[in-house]
Amino acid sequence: MSIIVFGSINLDLVATAAHLPTSGETLLGKNFFQVPGGKGANQAVALARLGIPTQMVGRVGTKGFGAELLDNLQTAGVQTENIFRDETVSSGVAIIIVDDAGQNQIVVVPGANGEVNQADVERLLPLLPTAKALLLQLEIPLNAVVAAAQAGRNANITVILDPAPAQSSLPAELYPLVDIITPNEVEAGQLVGFKVDSQESATKAATVLLQRGVKSAIVKLGAKGVVCATAEETFFVPAFRVDVVDTVAAGDAFNGGLAAALYAGMSLHQAVIWGAAAGALAATKSGAQTSLPDKLTFDAFLKGRGVGSGE
Repeated sequence: MSIIVFGSINLDLVATAAHLPTSGETLLGKNFFQVPGGKGANQAVALARLGIPTQMVGRVGTKGFGAELLDNLQTAGVQTENIFRDETVSSGVAIIIVDDAGQNQIVVVPGANGEVNQADVERLLPLLPTAKALLLQLEIPLNAVVAAAQAGRNANITVILDPAPAQSSLPAELYPLVDIITPNEVEAGQLVGFKVDSQESATKAATVLLQRGVKSAIVKLGAKGVVCATAEETFFVPAFRVDVVDTVAAGDAFNGGLAAALYAGMSLHQAVIWGAAAGALAATKSGAQTSLPDKLTFDAFLKGRGVGSGE
């Protein structure tokens, strides 16, 4: 049995400079570095580092960093046989400039991610009978997300949707195909149309999402904790206290920890705790995939806080 991630694969190209350029201005930068990313790839790496057999389905370009992105996933332990090498476009990239104050300008070029379509869903289908769960995000075309969710529902496996990047609406037919939806407070607010910034408003948002057809709604409130609601119960999990360095990919780490616990046969409550722990650990390091914890670090973190690792 494995977990499948169907989604985006990116490379972040990051330059630092004293200030952000104005129109027509050429700046001398300070540093440059490349960081593998994409919410789909991040979640696949998060799972693989926790020791979960993980398969990634998506696209990269044959040029423009495709080989590097595949190598990175393989090094993390992700199975990449079902990632299509698209000869017509570049791999997805984000071009990022960060100034001394931490402000940034970002240009995202979806590249191969924007070409994910029914052909990729067809490559997903043979993997589903031996899968425990399917993880989805919104950095690929929505029609492909809906088709993949439908395929997961037909195969009777757990469909987990991270509705990010934030969108004001999703197709109505998508919600009933989702077992677990995991928005953060900004994403939840976009989906339900009111501000989500507290346990009370998160509970209200989760109720709205349940009414739209999802089986479980998990609303992440960052340092304020996590609200989870199902038809049977609503519960709150406090955040783990850590020294936060960078919250990039903390949400992806959460989904990895959540799915890893479900893979191990744990309850939804325990899975939310695992997700919160993985997200907290990711926030203690900078970068996206560079911040995702390995199993030894994760188990030690749980043990140190009196939480079972499921061993």
